[in-house]
Amino acid sequence: MTDQPHDARSIDALLRIMAKLRSPAGGCPWDREQTFATIAPYTLEEAYEVADAIERGALDKLEGELGDLLFQVVFHARMAEEAKLFDFGDVVAGICDKLVRRHPHVFGDQQGRVASADDQTRRWEEIKREERDAGGETRVLADVPVGLPGLARAAKLGLRAATVGFDWPDAAGVRAKVTEELAELDAALAAGAAAPSAAPATRDAVAAEVGDLLFTIANLCRHLDLDPEACVRGASARFEKRFDHVEARVRAAGGDWSAHNPDALERLWQEAKNATR
Repeated sequence: MTDQPHDARSIDALLRIMAKLRSPAGGCPWDREQTFATIAPYTLEEAYEVADAIERGALDKLEGELGDLLFQVVFHARMAEEAKLFDFGDVVAGICDKLVRRHPHVFGDQQGRVASADDQTRRWEEIKREERDAGGETRVLADVPVGLPGLARAAKLGLRAATVGFDWPDAAGVRAKVTEELAELDAALAAGAAAPSAAPATRDAVAAEVGDLLFTIANLCRHLDLDPEACVRGASARFEKRFDHVEARVRAAGGDWSAHNPDALERLWQEAKNATR
């Protein structure tokens, strides 16, 4: 690359590469035609790949994944600069200002007033609420991103409501709510079985109860200091590993799934669980 900056470790090098990719003269046709909307899915994908590398313990991959994610930030900032909205420097200045403002116990006049990570989490939400109030936004649940994964947003909504005291007192209270939601789901399923002619309404009722159950479980995770998305990703990874074990046994027996009845598959599944613990 003839016009690459001398110091390839500098953020300026990446900014110049991005500008060249978007340049009408000699840039990349694909990069030039992208918009905020078309790039957003890639931004989400790269963020997930960072999380995946961490969860898998593939820290040798983390450097590259962080680079891919940083490129997404630079891409959005470049498009914003072209639209005369803001530039990368504004992004950096904004996050620096925010971090200083939201850590008065580190950078301001409240040093020593935050004794733990939990204290800081509560204080962070309090400062965010003060900022929303100052901006004229008084809704407690304002600005919780709609685009978050469902379980993550459920936990975030619960956390935000908790800042004003609207929460279960402890994990036991949430667990009791899980039992209540399961009972309501059972009732909806029973109602559907008793009145099959009302299928669409039954489906909606069951969907609502399943949603309530998932919302409650996400907040049970929050009370247990667990990430619900990480929990379900872990469950999916275990399912995949165990199913691969079952599939290998079926293939070894000739590969005919229909030759294995549900009881036989359940035995293989239990075998897989024991083998992959």
